[in-house]
Amino acid sequence: MTPDALQPTRSVRIPLDEVTIRASRSSGPGGQHANVTASRIEASFDVAASGALSEDQKRRIVNRCGPVVRAVAQDARSQVRNRDLALRRLEERLGRALHVPRARTATKPTQGSRKRRLEGKAKRGAVKRDRRRPSGGDD
Repeated sequence: MTPDALQPTRSVRIPLDEVTIRASRSSGPGGQHANVTASRIEASFDVAASGALSEDQKRRIVNRCGPVVRAVAQDARSQVRNRDLALRRLEERLGRALHVPRARTATKPTQGSRKRRLEGKAKRGAVKRDRRRPSGGDD
């Protein structure tokens, strides 16, 4: 079963007519069958020509993946299986490119962590102080 659109994120839906699918002969060993079947699939997506993406989304994808996003599959012997794999890989690449990292919110150290830090510093200082040569007026 092949989907009618790619959905890299919950809000983005790219129709399959915007994706170019090309078949060619697979490389590597495989005997007589692999030499005559076009089971390798290359799915490519032209970002600039897409009507499903906003300008901000297009800019984000172009910056991370380039103007044309490609995914290739030649793992399986079946062209249909490779088509599904290539579309899934293309969807994953687009999803990663569209991901907006959450802004980090600065937090303050807790009172307990500040107390532990100061106790550790005092303990370390005491260790160093105990290593010093004793100062005595016994001359």
